[in-house]
Amino acid sequence: MPRWPPAQPNPPTGATPLSACYGTKFGEPFGTNDIHKSIVDFNHVSGYSYGSNFFNVDLLLSDKKDPSSPNSGSGASEVYIVYRHTLDLSKVTDSKLAFGPVRNVGLTAGFDANVKVDAGYNSRKQMLVLGPTLMMDVPGFLNVSLLLLKESNAPYNKFSSTATPRYDYKTHLMLTAAWGIPLGKLPLAFEGFANYIASKGTDEFGGATGPEFNFDGQVMLDVGSATGGAPGKFKVGLEYQYWRNKFGNPYKGPAGSGAFAKTPMIRAEYHF
Repeated sequence: MPRWPPAQPNPPTGATPLSACYGTKFGEPFGTNDIHKSIVDFNHVSGYSYGSNFFNVDLLLSDKKDPSSPNSGSGASEVYIVYRHTLDLSKVTDSKLAFGPVRNVGLTAGFDANVKVDAGYNSRKQMLVLGPTLMMDVPGFLNVSLLLLKESNAPYNKFSSTATPRYDYKTHLMLTAAWGIPLGKLPLAFEGFANYIASKGTDEFGGATGPEFNFDGQVMLDVGSATGGAPGKFKVGLEYQYWRNKFGNPYKGPAGSGAFAKTPMIRAEYHF
């Protein structure tokens, strides 16, 4: 899952951070919730006259508790890609769309895609998203979006040669928030995202899915600002993820405790 949220602000110059994080309490449905994972993340945010673009690639490397193959001593690997474009409706319509606590309104569209190599499911997710975004009037940024999701998957277990034809889940909604809020005059910021995703009907094997909640928050220290160096270049901090019913798998059902993870992490990022 991406480290950054689906909706981003419209920065005048853009940003390109490379980051890494590590935790020991990750979970996987139908598995355990004490998996060690290292995540390397590259993303790019850029603005133009009529909106913004956000692109993110995660490389997720598990330990052997999430094995790469049956009876393997090595861990699974996954690549997860996200792209979002947010059209600035005030720029398109040449009118001010601020009201109450909202400073602007956008229209967000994009996609998710992943490939995972593991001992079981071997996800091949594809997802299209579309919906409105409200940009709130706060220090830093807070964007709230209501997105329509069209998701499919075609898992393939190469070890048993079991292929599942691409399966389309029921079209469903996601309410998502993304934020980056400075903490007073300190060189600290509270960053992250939260997603509430409605049930997507039955899965490709006929099982019921459930509503999913994923919160990922970080408190990040700007090392340059704190030490008298160049601000905004290097950050370190603590991250926490709370993910219930991961990928729509109810943790009270067959997916078990691995579908409900509470994961503290350490994080470092460098901004180009």
